[in-house]
Parts: sequence; C-alpha cells; structure tokens
Amino acid sequence: MASYFQNFPKTLYKFANSTESVLFQDLSSYSDIIDNIKSSVATYTKYYILDNERPDQLSYKLYGTTAFYWTFFIMNDNIREQGWPLSSREISLKAEAEYPNTVLTTKTVLTDKMKPGQLVRGFSSAAQGYVAHRHLDLGQIVLRNVTGTFTTGESCFSITDDGLETIDAITHGPEYISAHHYEDANGVWTDFDPTVGPGALLTEVTYLDRLHSLNDVLKEIKVIKRENVFEIAEYFNEALRQ
Repeated sequence: MASYFQNFPKTLYKFANSTESVLFQDLSSYSDIIDNIKSSVATYTKYYILDNERPDQLSYKLYGTTAFYWTFFIMNDNIREQGWPLSSREISLKAEAEYPNTVLTTKTVLTDKMKPGQLVRGFSSAAQGYVAHRHLDLGQIVLRNVTGTFTTGESCFSITDDGLETIDAITHGPEYISAHHYEDANGVWTDFDPTVGPGALLTEVTYLDRLHSLNDVLKEIKVIKRENVFEIAEYFNEALRQ
C-alpha cells in the first residue's frame, strides 16, 4: 500500500487506548482530481475484471507496473465502498456460509403454521429441524439445526399446544441454492401465488445466483488509459503533498 499512502500528509493519531499520539498518515486526506476526470471519456476506458485477477496484477497488465492498483478504487465508487470482486469459488463459499440452512418449499398456506422456533419433522424420512423463519410469498420454510435428509414430496409435521400441523414439502434443499426471488422474461422481480407455484414463465434466482450477479456488477470498472495514468497519478499525489 506504500505507493498510495506515501504521499499523504501526516498528522497526530491516538490508536486504541493509547494515551500518546503518534505521527501517521492523515487517512482523511483526499484530492478531487480523480473525481473530476471520472466523467471524461477521453481519460478512461472500460474493463471487465477476470476471475481471480488481483488489483496489483491488473495494474501490471494495463500499465506495466503494480504501482497504480489504487486508481481502480479511486475511479470506481462501488469497489471502493464494497471491495474488490470475489472469485467464483469465493462467491460459492460466501453463499454457503451466509445461507447455511435447509429450505422446504410447499403449496400449503403457511400463515398460521410452522412458525419460528417450532420443530418440524418428516413423516417418512424422520429428518427434523427448527423453523428459523418463513418466506410466505415463496411458500418457504427455512430450517436450522437440521438432522437427517428430508424426502422430496413427503409430508412434514409439527406438534404444538394446539395440535398437529402438517404440510406437503414439494422440494427441499440447501438454503444457498433455494429461490431468493423469481423474475419474468424482462428480469423484473415478480410475485406469484405460493399455493399455485411460480409456473413455467418465471425464472428462479437463487441466493447463489444473486451473489454472482452482484459480484459481476463490481467487475465492470473504469480504468485510466495507459497514456494518461502517469500524469494523472502525479497530479493526484502532488495535490496530496500540498
């Protein structure tokens, strides 16, 4: 990171619980030079970040040096705020970590049954899990702490103080590859009657699909043209030194 922060002016900072201040780069410093060229098509071009491509690698690929990796973050607000795009494998691992539960899908009305905290069991599989939450608009029951494997199409039940609650589980599977939403032919999020199902005209978008889509947006960036980057970087660093 030295090539970016080395020109920042220094100021006194107190770190953590320290009572003494130390001289350190003023991280709040900024120059609007890059902001002023973002809208100038004469100074930049578009680039699509490849899978597993790091900022330093891209800098060397475009400019013959790793020193200009920081320009990608300055030129693109989305990656400066959200971070460099992940690889396909990293996205898959992220999806599994963030959505670790099991999802049962049913056409049974869920408004008054299978509420959070209830224990749900499969009649034939003997699999079981606790309801974490429900997506009533999708006909989904999200189960945590699942043991065993539910059977597609089996009936499931939950015993409450008011009696026996049952549903027919049309599908079951990991949460990260279950439906996050459905889209029509134009890519518009579309609601449907969960007691009927989405039908053949709607496309399922899973949690994994959605993470890939959001990550793909980060891959489309503006990069300063090779013939401009050295001059612009020098202007930027000079402004910080003043």
